[in-house]
Amino acid sequence: MRLGIFAKTFPGTDPAAVLAAVKQAGYETTQFNLACAGLPSMPDVVPADAVAAIRAAARSSGVSLAALSGTYNMAHPDKAVRDDGLRRLGVVIETAAALDIPLVTLCTGSRNAADQWAYHSDNADPSAWSDMAAEMEKALALAENAGVDLGIEPEQANIVTSAGDAMRLIADMGSKHLKIVLDPANLFEHATPDEARTIVAAAIDEAASHIAMAHAKDRFADGRFATSGQGVVDFPDFVARLKGVGFDGALVTHGLPADEAPGVAIFLRRLL
Repeated sequence: MRLGIFAKTFPGTDPAAVLAAVKQAGYETTQFNLACAGLPSMPDVVPADAVAAIRAAARSSGVSLAALSGTYNMAHPDKAVRDDGLRRLGVVIETAAALDIPLVTLCTGSRNAADQWAYHSDNADPSAWSDMAAEMEKALALAENAGVDLGIEPEQANIVTSAGDAMRLIADMGSKHLKIVLDPANLFEHATPDEARTIVAAAIDEAASHIAMAHAKDRFADGRFATSGQGVVDFPDFVARLKGVGFDGALVTHGLPADEAPGVAIFLRRLL
């Protein structure tokens, strides 16, 4: 496994400076966001000089680009908003292909029109799944054409909430380009350490060979997110189980302040 971190953990819009900070903090790979190159995360266009700057920054820092963030609300109640998001996703996918980034990460969305990461009671309505699946079909057509994989992350507030949901979507899509990004802290809201360990273990067993990336975020028992190693997620067990199913991709931490990044790198690298 390669140890990584969200590039957006570190401030700045110069890719060279951001990736140098990633390296200095003790990480060898990153999930990149175009905001770290002075662009919107989901831009209308990515200039050629921005692509060149990102490529040069990766080369000079020695930090590989494991994934590129391409999140928009794939279940937004307004089709016009979904259409705009898909158009921008196409730009992100093309950029990933140009940079030889193998994975673009997605958000399966929420019926919450104001926040794609926020729960809405209509998320369980079959129409929400249908709209999201229609977006995914279009997104996969773009990804397949570009030779890039798409990664969906089960999230309690989104349409895909579990490894089971993710596997259902993969089966529905029938595409080898649809993968899973597994974050243990997003598989439950409230749990004891034993409950969390059981939930995470079952998800790894179910997702197994479909996991393209693992995230390393933690959660307190009361539901608040936490820095890795501070909550109820059993990270030694999580990493051991990932190894047990043959996962050898990137383990990427996020949801932490930049000043905690070096300590988390030491903690996670010991497990790897």
